[in-house]
Amino acid sequence: MDVTERRSTIEDRVIRNGEVQFAELAQEFGVSEMTIRRDIEALQTAGVVRRIAGGAIAVGGTAFEPSYGSRAGRAVDSKAHIARAIADLLSPGETVILDSGSTVASVARALCGRGLGLTVVTPSLTVAATLADEPDTTVILAGGVVRPGELSVIGSEAERVIAAYNCDTYVAGVAGVDAERGLTEYHPQEASVKRAAVAAARRVVVGADAAKLGRVHLVNIAPLAAVEVLVTDAEASHPTVLEAQAAGTEVVFAPAPASRPV
Repeated sequence: MDVTERRSTIEDRVIRNGEVQFAELAQEFGVSEMTIRRDIEALQTAGVVRRIAGGAIAVGGTAFEPSYGSRAGRAVDSKAHIARAIADLLSPGETVILDSGSTVASVARALCGRGLGLTVVTPSLTVAATLADEPDTTVILAGGVVRPGELSVIGSEAERVIAAYNCDTYVAGVAGVDAERGLTEYHPQEASVKRAAVAAARRVVVGADAAKLGRVHLVNIAPLAAVEVLVTDAEASHPTVLEAQAAGTEVVFAPAPASRPV
């Protein structure tokens, strides 16, 4: 695990648990406490955590949204596997809503060169730029207010654009997938755009790595039963996977690559 992956993992742990301890992290990652302190200092500079005696605490509580950059650097290999599995689910000529977020950005990259001739509706500037020159692909970029750092558009205009199209598939990126609370997100206006996408599509496909399963964030998007396909690297025995299947959701497994030696 390199320094970027380690810091992303620490960030995720702080957000999930609210607090971490230097000694425990050092033992877990097999590095010195001084190395962990440097990691925490870097995350504190980024505004993610606040250092305390012997450890660090989360900044902003349960509503805190990690930066796009930190999310993009987390579980990169797993996201690539999930993205390829999602791309395999799409048929030539479909009209597809590709969501904002780092997981769906990976899906856009996985679609390059496949020649599917898709019509893509997206609130993501990253997705639009990735597919803009893809042959036989039409990209419709939703209007609205650009979120700083996220390169996504939000607001009523974005929602109206998405609602105007009858789409075959919505490829959704979400912050949390939970059996009871369903799909959840950090940001209220991002969640509103995602709800418009759920309503506009005949099929909802969610890509979520194992760290997102069983997690609940600030704003509800849709119940788990609204998801036709969940693509994940989680184990088949994961409680949220079992609940999703019980709710009628098809689960496609995209196993994470084998861990590299530390």
